[in-house]
Amino acid sequence: MKLSFKNVEKHFSALHVIDDFSREIDDGELVALVGPSGCGKSTLLHIAAGLETASGGSMLADGRPIEGPHPERTLMFQENALYPWLTLVKNVALALEFQKVDKLEAGKQAREWLAKVNLKGFEEYYPHQVSGGMRQRAALARAFISRPKALLLDEPFGALDALTRMTLQDVLRQLIREERPTVLLVTHDVDEALFLADRVLVFSQRPAVVLREFNLTHHEKTHDLSEFAGIRRQILELLGINAAQDEVAKSIEGAEV
Repeated sequence: MKLSFKNVEKHFSALHVIDDFSREIDDGELVALVGPSGCGKSTLLHIAAGLETASGGSMLADGRPIEGPHPERTLMFQENALYPWLTLVKNVALALEFQKVDKLEAGKQAREWLAKVNLKGFEEYYPHQVSGGMRQRAALARAFISRPKALLLDEPFGALDALTRMTLQDVLRQLIREERPTVLLVTHDVDEALFLADRVLVFSQRPAVVLREFNLTHHEKTHDLSEFAGIRRQILELLGINAAQDEVAKSIEGAEV
C-alpha cells in the first residue's frame, strides 16, 4: 500500500501541530518518524489510520482518500490493549472475528500467529499471567493476523526494557520481511529507527516540519549500529541531544536490565 501525504496540516483549535507535511511512503517501505515529544508524530499516525482528520491537505492510501479506519490499515499502540478477561489466543482471534471470520478458523489462525511470535504453549494464558514482553508479542500477532497492507506503529516497544525491546525488534523485522506491509513507525529510540527503517524523518518542535530525511536502504542491518554512528550523531544533534550524554543514558539503561 502506498501512503501519500499532501500538504497535510493539523490544528487543535489554536494549537498548530503539523505544518505542511508532504511525503510518499512506498509500498513495502518502513519509514520511522523521530522528534520531540508532542511535536505531532502520533497525530500524523492517527491521520493515516483514519482516527483524525487533517485540518488541511490530503492523505491517500493507494490513491484513495482516507475517510476513516479500515482493516487494511492497522494501528498498534505502546500499550498492548489486550482484553484482560480473554486468553491470549482469544485476544488475537478477536481481530479476525471483527471481520466476520468463523470463530474456529479465527482460533486456528490465532494459534499459528502466536507460534510465529514464540508464544506457543501460552495460548490459554491471560494477559496478567505473562510478562510485558509476552503481552506485546501477542499484540504483534493480533496486528499481523489480518494481514494489513499498512502497519502504523506508535512507540510499540517504548514501555519495555532494553533487552526485551531489541528482541521484539528482531521479531517485528522478521514478520515485516515475511508479510511486506508498508510501515510507518513513531519512536523516540533513535537506535530503533536506525535498525528497522528504510528512511528516517526527523521532526522539529511543534508545529512539526521535517528537519531532515535519512535514507538507510543500502545498509545491511544488525544491532551493532557502529556504521551508523555519524547518522546517529546528526539525528541527536537535530533533536538537541548531546551524543555523549545519550551514550551514558544508554549504558545505564543496559545495566538495569
